[in-house]
Amino acid sequence: MATPTPQDAGGRVLIAERNPLVVAALRGLFLENAKFSVVETARSSTELCEKLPQLEVDCVLLSWQLVDAEAPDVLGDLARIGLDPKIVLFADTPDPAIVAETIRLGVNGLCYQFEDPEILFATLTAVMKGRICIPYTVLSKISCTPFSQLTSRETELLGMLADGWSNTQVAVRTGISENTVKYHLKNLYDKLEVRNRAMAVALYTRERRRKQD
Repeated sequence: MATPTPQDAGGRVLIAERNPLVVAALRGLFLENAKFSVVETARSSTELCEKLPQLEVDCVLLSWQLVDAEAPDVLGDLARIGLDPKIVLFADTPDPAIVAETIRLGVNGLCYQFEDPEILFATLTAVMKGRICIPYTVLSKISCTPFSQLTSRETELLGMLADGWSNTQVAVRTGISENTVKYHLKNLYDKLEVRNRAMAVALYTRERRRKQD
């Protein structure tokens, strides 16, 4: 049997997705396309960081929300253990802010879950060839305020701070530890260039008023 050349070999993909139904649907799609193979799946950032070093993977198809972390935090976890795989974000919303976040994070590609499967495969192909592949969006729709730098988790926490919630209450409500809450808040403060929650809430309140005017 002839040994496959790089041109013949299919792209090896690891699917990082928390929803088993989405994973099953993706597996079905990949079975219909001989150019790609699913080598493994992961539901959490912890699982991804454990499995990825042991595998030969050409690209990670990463959903925005895993069981234990959002995409920006997952990328941080990978960087901390010295991994820098090619990443295609698999987003479930066409929000222009996701495009902005993809660019800010330096992710290789972005594909929406509601798009045609051929777009997904084209995105994976481009990324595996070393290209950046991000959907077109109207640039004016991408906010340039400091708040556009926040992840959806950080934005959620900021809203809770504005409602007067304590770190303990936030942890209980979101299902994450208080240490993780503190970690998110530190990142949030750094991005908004503030020193504490009072300053962050003041900025947040002012921004909400500006949008309402």
